Amino acid sequence: MRKKNISNLFKYFILIVMAIIFLTPVYVIIVTSLKPLDEVSLSQMWALPTSIDFSSYVHAVKELAPNFMNSVYLVIPATLLSAILGAMNGYVLSKWKFKGSEILFTVLLFGMFIPYQSILIPLIQFLRTIGLYNTIAGLILTHVVYGLPITTLMFRNFYANIPDSMIESAKIDGANFLGIFRRIIIPLSISGFVVVAIWQFTNIWNEFLFAVTITNSDSQPVMVALQNLSGSQIVQWNVQMAGALVAALPTLLVYMILGKYFVRGLLAGSVKG
Repeated sequence: MRKKNISNLFKYFILIVMAIIFLTPVYVIIVTSLKPLDEVSLSQMWALPTSIDFSSYVHAVKELAPNFMNSVYLVIPATLLSAILGAMNGYVLSKWKFKGSEILFTVLLFGMFIPYQSILIPLIQFLRTIGLYNTIAGLILTHVVYGLPITTLMFRNFYANIPDSMIESAKIDGANFLGIFRRIIIPLSISGFVVVAIWQFTNIWNEFLFAVTITNSDSQPVMVALQNLSGSQIVQWNVQMAGALVAALPTLLVYMILGKYFVRGLLAGSVKG
């Protein structure tokens, strides 16, 4: 029993040390964001502020507010569309087998390995042609298309664990493709939707390259505005840190609210029987 207690204490000690190391940057960000500019320096990086100053948050929110809303207008439809289309693709490729479906799935997955940088020029030319360059709609289209391979893979693996007999029974009862998808598949895949939604929400919200190249001026998302917040001559690190916390807040809230469903969704279907 004593050996077991010592072992547990050692494990907790290691976990606490790792947690401290992991949270150290967060501490620096929070402390710096609460300092006035004249207290921000490398030598005083670890020191607590002599007085709490929220002016950096006021400045950051004022500067980021329009772009923050651009990110909201971007991430919600892009996440919903990529999740729904990925669910339909995964449903077709796992339950409605047809000639060449495996080849199609392989080609679709190949899109996951195409670097963003290699398609920027043709992508911008295409968006200019269809009139969606420098618009939130063009950015939504880009993220939906680029997100389809990973969302399709997630849903295909998730649906592979749904018994085929359930689908066959629905077909016998006269249900068509959309009827089965709406009445059977979607209710059974809520946890899968949560996993995909969190994944897509986080990736789209934090993405920078497409945002900075496809949009400019009034259409830019919050991550581009956060970069522009640094200024050109003097970097106000307290405002930068406050802006970083404000920009990270939505993804933090999503994980706090849906975190337990995320883990449950990842484990769903991992054990049969």
